[in-house]
Amino acid sequence: MALAMADVGADVVITGRTAETLERTAEEIRARGRQAWTRVVDMGVPDACEQACVEIRDTLGPIDILVNNVGNRVTSGAIQDEPQATWRQSIDLNLTSVVVPTRIFGAAMIADARPGRIINIASISGLIANRGIGGRDYETAKAAVIQFTRCAAVDWAPHGITVNAICPGLFMTDVNREWNERRPDVIEAFVRNVPMGRPGNPPEIGPLAVYLASQGSSYVTGAAIVMDGGYTSW
Repeated sequence: MALAMADVGADVVITGRTAETLERTAEEIRARGRQAWTRVVDMGVPDACEQACVEIRDTLGPIDILVNNVGNRVTSGAIQDEPQATWRQSIDLNLTSVVVPTRIFGAAMIADARPGRIINIASISGLIANRGIGGRDYETAKAAVIQFTRCAAVDWAPHGITVNAICPGLFMTDVNREWNERRPDVIEAFVRNVPMGRPGNPPEIGPLAVYLASQGSSYVTGAAIVMDGGYTSW
């Protein structure tokens, strides 16, 4: 998504936990003739997330487009076995990491009387309970992301700010490649239920993010757009 935004002329600031991968992506952005900045931070830790967002706002703002793309399934155990600490960790990683940046950058857009675009990466897991896997904190958090998207969309529509969610199915990101190494049975079972017969490739999600960031989507807000190869159609 960061590269797709750069392809259409955006300067990009990216956050993440690993300096090396951030800088690799930043160099690809700069190779496209755009500016790129990196901030090493764990956005799943609420205080660190808030501090990073405030610093970005104050040093690089105003921000016109916000993409909240943080999340992972922390556990795959049974509901009854999950420790409370793990539940809280998952909620912070998958939900609070969306709420905090949205609040900070949305408030700045409103204060500056600037229209803006906010794109939250939810999941089809916010719409269904996945087969053959536990860790229902993930489904719960992603469902909350979708509802939070709707709430922010209606509250901020008068300010010219659109808020939408993308609900991906299985995309072979670095995280899911790691999942495939640990639990190949889960990935294989998932793919068997995808009508297109394959997982998504990360570059395929970029154009949808660009659309939601563009004037072409000026009348789209509060939407949760599914991108899953047909998985949830069966």
